[in-house]
Amino acid sequence: MPLMDALPTQGRLTQWRPNWVMVTLGLAMLVALWGLATVSVAPNRIVSGTGYPVWQALGWGGSGLATLIILAILALASQPERTRLIYAAQFAGLAILLLLMPFGLMAASHWLIDSTMPQARLGIGPAYWVVLFLALLGLVELRLRLSLARGWMALLLVGIGAVWWLCAAAWLDRLALVQEFLAREAQFYRAIREHLALVAIAVSASIALGMGVALLMRRFRALQRGGFALLNFFQTIPSLALFGLLLGPLAWLSANLPFAAQLGIKGIGWTPALIALIIYSLLPIVRNTYVALEAVSPDVLDAAMGMGMRPSQRFWQVRVPLALPILLEGVRITLVQAIGLTAVAALIGAGGLGAFIFQGLGQAAMDMVLLGALPILVMALVADAGVGALADQLRRGAVHD
Repeated sequence: MPLMDALPTQGRLTQWRPNWVMVTLGLAMLVALWGLATVSVAPNRIVSGTGYPVWQALGWGGSGLATLIILAILALASQPERTRLIYAAQFAGLAILLLLMPFGLMAASHWLIDSTMPQARLGIGPAYWVVLFLALLGLVELRLRLSLARGWMALLLVGIGAVWWLCAAAWLDRLALVQEFLAREAQFYRAIREHLALVAIAVSASIALGMGVALLMRRFRALQRGGFALLNFFQTIPSLALFGLLLGPLAWLSANLPFAAQLGIKGIGWTPALIALIIYSLLPIVRNTYVALEAVSPDVLDAAMGMGMRPSQRFWQVRVPLALPILLEGVRITLVQAIGLTAVAALIGAGGLGAFIFQGLGQAAMDMVLLGALPILVMALVADAGVGALADQLRRGAVHD
């Protein structure tokens, strides 16, 4: 008889099954925290900053607290059993770590910046960005383990963002990113309005056009293969190349057709940006709309027909509500994609947050690049979580019904 079979069940060693994803993320956070520069200090905007490790930036108390939180997450991830309580504790630890990070920047500003140097700037080092990125990945992993709705994740991110914004506005005036914002505050808010307007118009137009194309494909099956082939081809064109391809024809229209010039159609600016964004947004909308409408069970439609519903009633009152969760997934993909692609539109004079990104790259000012990139990242995360949460809610409602 094998030895393990001879032992009582209660006496057997529990099989060690750690959460390798969280173990890997925790170890990577420790390596980044202690192996990379946490912050940098520069005497002015022109001179490159000097990097400082975590114990100099946060002091031994702050660096010890951050290390203890990560070690606690590692210890919980290494537990032999996986329970919701353990996952929830890790989730809470990551949330606390993210909430404390701006206070670490305040401590670094206090310890490292000389008050006699009014132009000195505090830069966020690679260790901070790596830990922030890995902590967000850990939250996504644990949200899936806990089966939390994406709406709760969106609320958490908004809350953490509010704490960061409050700390930056009230106490982090020496932070280089904050100084770039204060120097361009009016331009920043105008760029956000331009960015949101471009995204809203492009996504709204692509939803209306894409749904119409999907309905035509369902009615005329011969259009299906050719239509999807054409939309897939558009996706293979690099965004910058597509913007460039539109400049010539639109400039010709503006120069030769007076009514086109009166409508504001030009080779640069909003017109080529909107056309390109709509073209890129069509594929996910058309594909998800087509799949969603086709996925509705024929039995449900037969039951609706048996109740005496007309074809139009079956479409709007049965097929569309049941297809809405999948359709919203297409809207989510389109919205996130448009938020990112709109940044490239700044190269052709369409404005938006991409202007800060390309100006910062041209001036080798990474804080200006971050001033444009971080709001785009936040917009994409909020849009993804918000629309995804709405789709999940509709899907659960359809199941309960």
